[in-house]
Amino acid sequence: MADNAEKDKKDNSFMMKLATLIVDKRKGFYLIFIVLCIFCVLSMNRVKVNNDLTTYLPDTTETRRGLDLMDSEFTTYGSARILICNVTFDEAQKLADQVEEMDGVSMLDFDDTEDHYHDMEALLSVTFDEEADTEATQQHLDEVLDALSDYDVYYSSDIGQEERDADDLNNDMIVILLLAAVVIVAVLLFTSTTYAEIPVYLTTFIVAAILNKGTNYWFGTISFVTNSIAVVLQLGLAVDYAIILAHRFMEEHEDKDAREAVIVALSKAIPEISSSSLTTISGMVAMMFMQFRIGYDMGIILAKSIIFSMVAVFFLMPGLLLTFSKAIDNTHHKSFVPKITAVGKFCVATRYIIPPILIVGVIIAFFLSNKANYVYDTNTLESSTMSDNKFSVSMVNKEFGMVNQLAVIVPNGDYEKEAQTLKALEKLDVVKSCQGLGNIEAMDGYMLTDKLNPRQFAELIDLDIEVADMLYSAYALDQSDYGALVSGVSEYEVPFIDMFLFIYDQKESGNITLDDDLEETLTDAYSQICIAKDQLLGEDNSRFVLELNVPYEGEETTAALDQIRNTVAKFYNIDDILLVGNATSDKDLGDSFATDNTIITVLTALFVMIILLFTFQSAGLPVLLVVTIQGSIWMNFSLPYLLNENVYFLGYLVVSAIQMGATIDYAIVITSRYMDLKTYMPIKEAAIEALNQAFPTIVTSGSMLVSAGFIISYVSSNAAVAAIGLALGRGTLTSILLVLLALPQTLLIGDIIIQKTAFTLKRDLAKPLPSAGRIRMNGHIKGYVNGVLEGDFIGVIDGEMGAVVRPKDTVTMEERDDAPEESYPRLEAQELPEDETAGQKATGADTEAADKKASDKEKTAESEGTEDEQ
Repeated sequence: MADNAEKDKKDNSFMMKLATLIVDKRKGFYLIFIVLCIFCVLSMNRVKVNNDLTTYLPDTTETRRGLDLMDSEFTTYGSARILICNVTFDEAQKLADQVEEMDGVSMLDFDDTEDHYHDMEALLSVTFDEEADTEATQQHLDEVLDALSDYDVYYSSDIGQEERDADDLNNDMIVILLLAAVVIVAVLLFTSTTYAEIPVYLTTFIVAAILNKGTNYWFGTISFVTNSIAVVLQLGLAVDYAIILAHRFMEEHEDKDAREAVIVALSKAIPEISSSSLTTISGMVAMMFMQFRIGYDMGIILAKSIIFSMVAVFFLMPGLLLTFSKAIDNTHHKSFVPKITAVGKFCVATRYIIPPILIVGVIIAFFLSNKANYVYDTNTLESSTMSDNKFSVSMVNKEFGMVNQLAVIVPNGDYEKEAQTLKALEKLDVVKSCQGLGNIEAMDGYMLTDKLNPRQFAELIDLDIEVADMLYSAYALDQSDYGALVSGVSEYEVPFIDMFLFIYDQKESGNITLDDDLEETLTDAYSQICIAKDQLLGEDNSRFVLELNVPYEGEETTAALDQIRNTVAKFYNIDDILLVGNATSDKDLGDSFATDNTIITVLTALFVMIILLFTFQSAGLPVLLVVTIQGSIWMNFSLPYLLNENVYFLGYLVVSAIQMGATIDYAIVITSRYMDLKTYMPIKEAAIEALNQAFPTIVTSGSMLVSAGFIISYVSSNAAVAAIGLALGRGTLTSILLVLLALPQTLLIGDIIIQKTAFTLKRDLAKPLPSAGRIRMNGHIKGYVNGVLEGDFIGVIDGEMGAVVRPKDTVTMEERDDAPEESYPRLEAQELPEDETAGQKATGADTEAADKKASDKEKTAESEGTEDEQ
């Protein structure tokens, strides 16, 4: 009667009902997933990808404010640096003249200086007459390159750069996904026990990836980093969920038919997978709090990928398991994953050696990781592979150096002050060249902003003085400068650029008529002056364009920026000055890095510790696990310091969150098995067995994530993506080694801490289970009595024991195999009178733990209404 009631209660549980619904309605779920996949495939093209990391800078940074201002007030025309190899200077000059006459080319710089020609190599600096992001400019650049196709030509340009980067990255990702697929199949073949599991896994992975990628358009625009690595990371991060369900199914299918096995396995796997996902999602959530908003971009997309992976595992994979159940039964093979008992014995033998070494190593790694050379500009990085575009750019930079441009923005309205500022900047050693309206020559030594009276202007453009006086009077009237009209315009001085543009506008509107020669002069000069004006003069601000002779980033560059700012501050209020360029962007990223690093480290550790606190019901255990994984993170990023490598800041931030959120699962797998096993066996044996049981899961999931990281690193031609991949591969490998070779010792040594900090409520029991002495019992016993035993036992035990017991006539063998241990009714063993007792009094952490767990479970059984029998 009690058996039937317990079985009905189990069958009517919410999880069982949900699992039954999912399995029985699997064809309906198939249809839903097919429709969703078709929708998502069609939606993938709606995703906009942003290749500019500066757009994710906080709005308060100087670079972001300057970029926004430049977008609204200035025009940046497309330009290109074209390298022609193996040509004489005369040949290069002819080619330069030819290019300068081509449609769309507004300016071309080429001379016999080292900046443009040396060692049979020429550099043409071309400026086009439209902005860089227009199709017309891209077409003009293609025409120039076609005209030079007979020569060995390389180029570097901002024209179409985002599209080229996107195409390169898409080509890289095709190769990466193919290689990742091969690795995943190989790993699954190695770790699985049946070949038919493979199509089930792959179908689940592919559907989850399609759902995530096809819904990215929900967020409008995502970064190229997120778009490129999200799919691979999703497979690596969420593979555990499919493995958990598949292994549950295999266990249940040993004594159940396929349908029942899938239902029971799913009902048990849903809570387990949901709990496991929390630590991974917490790492993604921590990224969303970064000041550098690409953290939010990556965090929310990856968190969504975890959710869709669970959806595929919960609602699609059960049906697939049932559909492939016969094939699974017929394709069993021996698992190739070896036992690692030797590693477990090593851990036990070194339990007093490794933990102190680990502590010292973590401290050293912390300091070394902080001393690593963190870089913020992708131009500083090198990738293992290069696309044709990247190689072309590298050739130009190799022969004629990289161009480090800096824009200085100041309030406009005072041309004299601008000219003085430009002269001061030109004198600085860190400034290679400087350009503004105040130092661009107009004609015969006059600058665009020089003030000229009517006579000077007339002589400059070969205009009659009377006409000049008339034009100056018209200008004064247009500007409402009546004082000049009253005193006479002969001494009235107007900046050349303003007077020139005024005359051109009057000509275009038909108010004045000029002779053919003067009109041709105006027309020829107008386009050049307009290009300069559009780029350097805004509605409220002026822009100076500097070329620096310092690197993109570093202490030298920071000092140069301070020197430039202080020089400009001699003429303008320092609060009105904005510096914008790669150098300032890198500086802003560096300033936000310290804060973001703290946010990632603290929030990820805090979220994970809270989750572990409620999972293991101990305050000490979460600290031990988090310190282990955080130690692996510091060790990961101390390696570049030892190898004298640069560390890309974004790789550190992203991988820190992923490594803590995802690889903490490896520690949880070992710890949960250890905590369970030690209730009925000595802790040394529990540690060894925990490693053996956890190793297949860790090697399956971990090898995929490690492979994904290294594949991304060595295949991607994008330096930022490659840097993230390398850090991810190294980090995951470090975490795996640490949880396998150092965590067991930490658990053994810290076992007393785990027990002392446990906050499981103690219960008052009338008849606690004796731990030693002479005990009579009749039932199923699992534990050890001077050794480990499990089986039905009738008789008297004389000696020390650490076991859990339940009455034989309360639980059937089938229920015993299916039900979790916590649900077993407990048997109150009868302790014989003192004069009949013998044996030693039990002591030690093992026995105490066994007593405590058995007592707690006895109380649980009583609360459920189960009557214990003696």
